[in-house]
Amino acid sequence: MIDQATIDRILDAAQIVDVVSEFVTLRRRGVNYIGLCPFHNEKTPSFSVSPSKGLCKCFSCGKGGNVVHFIMEHEQLSYYEALKWLANKYHIEVKERELTDEEKQAHSLRESLFVVNQFASEYFQDILYNHIDGQRIGMTYLRSRGFRDDIIKKFQLGYSTDSHDALARTAKQKGYQEEFLVKTGLCYRKDDGSLRDRFWGRVIFPVHTLSGKVVAFGGRVLSAATKNVQMKYVNSPESEIYHKSRELYGIYFAKQAIVRQDRCFLVEGYTDVISMHQSGIENVVASSGTALTSDQIRLIHRFTNNITVLYDGDGAGIKASIRGIDMLLEEGMNIKVCLLPDGDDPDSFARKHNATDYQAYINEHEVDFIRFKTNLLMEEAGKDPIKRASLISSIVKSISVIPDSIVRSVYTRECSQLLQMEEKILIEAVNKLIEQAQENKYKEIQRKQRQATQDVQPAPPTTYPETQPTEIPIPDETQLPPAPLETAAEYIPPTAEQPAGQPTSTPAPTDNYLSYIPLEGNEQKLFYKKEQLLLQMIVRYGEKVMCYLEDENGEEQPLTVIECISSSLKEDELQFHYPLDRRILKEAENHLHDEGFVSERYFLTHPDPEISKQAAELASDRYQLSKYHSKGQAIITDEERLYELVPRLLIDFKLSIVEEEMKHTLQALTNPDIYNNPEKCQEIMQHYKELQEIQIPMAQKAGDRVILR
Repeated sequence: MIDQATIDRILDAAQIVDVVSEFVTLRRRGVNYIGLCPFHNEKTPSFSVSPSKGLCKCFSCGKGGNVVHFIMEHEQLSYYEALKWLANKYHIEVKERELTDEEKQAHSLRESLFVVNQFASEYFQDILYNHIDGQRIGMTYLRSRGFRDDIIKKFQLGYSTDSHDALARTAKQKGYQEEFLVKTGLCYRKDDGSLRDRFWGRVIFPVHTLSGKVVAFGGRVLSAATKNVQMKYVNSPESEIYHKSRELYGIYFAKQAIVRQDRCFLVEGYTDVISMHQSGIENVVASSGTALTSDQIRLIHRFTNNITVLYDGDGAGIKASIRGIDMLLEEGMNIKVCLLPDGDDPDSFARKHNATDYQAYINEHEVDFIRFKTNLLMEEAGKDPIKRASLISSIVKSISVIPDSIVRSVYTRECSQLLQMEEKILIEAVNKLIEQAQENKYKEIQRKQRQATQDVQPAPPTTYPETQPTEIPIPDETQLPPAPLETAAEYIPPTAEQPAGQPTSTPAPTDNYLSYIPLEGNEQKLFYKKEQLLLQMIVRYGEKVMCYLEDENGEEQPLTVIECISSSLKEDELQFHYPLDRRILKEAENHLHDEGFVSERYFLTHPDPEISKQAAELASDRYQLSKYHSKGQAIITDEERLYELVPRLLIDFKLSIVEEEMKHTLQALTNPDIYNNPEKCQEIMQHYKELQEIQIPMAQKAGDRVILR
């Protein structure tokens, strides 16, 4: 566990723009920053970061929060693991007690796998530097490739001896479980149940995540002693933490250079990346021999819109990679292609040239992908009309996936000249493909909707019906916490004549029944919104003094927002509907008078992620009040009119409860047992009249109600 003083130091040091910038390219927009959301695939930036509030928020998928939440979500860490990540970034020493055996077992599987991978990486490096075979075989090979010692250390390269179980034995001696050695793919089980190292007799290339964690390994066979192995390279298998389609080799070491240069070079292999780094070109990543995937493209797109693909001089693999480049175009990225001289690949060319010469060659020889593809296929097609028609179809398909209509138009015009075809014909072909793609997308959506409908189990009687969308985004019914009483039968208020032990059609939960009204779909959303507005006042301005009241001695006493809301609800024997909201109000009451208590900071940094994420939602502008201003006058902020806002929100909240109770009271009259009982009818009508007497002055006070937007 981490003590609170250390947590405060970490949170004080952590700057959300600084942290998010490690994973997302941010651009200033007014007082905030904006970039592509790292949590879902998008082409238009909707991920906003507010340095003044210390919050981030995606206005498309809804994910965000404070700096700790961001790291928790992005790196899939627990609260305390995210704090340690931040502490490491800002060089803050974390003193924590030793975990118990139970706590060690409770560590997440993901974290355990990363720990084992880190151990293996250090083990392989130790063998490379300190074992005789590591020096004689591994280091000799790496230096023969021209790699300097500082580059070998930077990329954490290592070596695994010819022993088939050396890593497994060492790991078990160090206390690492066999289960995790197998799940990471470092080892596998033989038929007799024993463990065998996967990477024996190989130079090791660790693969790092965007944040620098070792997620996988690649191993290259070296000497003639291992010539009988089937594969030149062996890679980690897919695991709980490693999905090959989502990782790019070198992205951790390249991300800052990509942002600085606003360009990314894409190559094929590990050594291509390492050699280019050594030559001074650091904005380079590798797809590790696989076709580009949408996840890899999205990873690059976070940092730049510009990609240059480097191909070997013999042009091998170009056609196979065209599909992946079409996916880059579909993401709205600017793609150029550079063909290296015959006999060279990015690795060998980097060993022959320094960064300046390498960059100069690329700048001189890189061409736009559409032009490159057109020239390549035209050369292959020659004068064959069938091949030429196929070429045109392929070019048109590439143009059709480009999302920007202006860019599409420019490419279409250029290709009409290259292909010596009427531009009108190409435009028609492109538009036809776009229409087909849209139609296919629509059909796929319909298919998924039909499938979802078929998969849905019959809803229980208490399921809330779907409602029309409101003006502000509110979770759907499945995301809302359940109201305390969900049985929507006719509600009969408790009466003195109610026989003991005889049930009513709906049990009366407590005397303060106004806070337990059965809620249906629309009603639930309405209460949720209004409750969130009150809770927002507590989180944002809880400790603020909204007005002064005279006490018994005639002296003025300050009344805070928390005290006002709490006392007002208790006075009418009300409470919030949702348990999490009640917890937040209770904690606010308990800590209000703590020295230095600031409600927003307290809840945003709360160790319970459920509370801190709710606070982050409330601290953002998801639930907004209408601006209050007169014609020709400046806008008055919410904080400046707390004395007016909080009472109006309370009245509006209570009025909704009363009106819903009135509706349910009238519904009770439709019960035949009550309708045919004059005495019961009279009781209910009297109760309705009492509610009216409460409702009328409330409605008058509410007047121009608070507007939700």
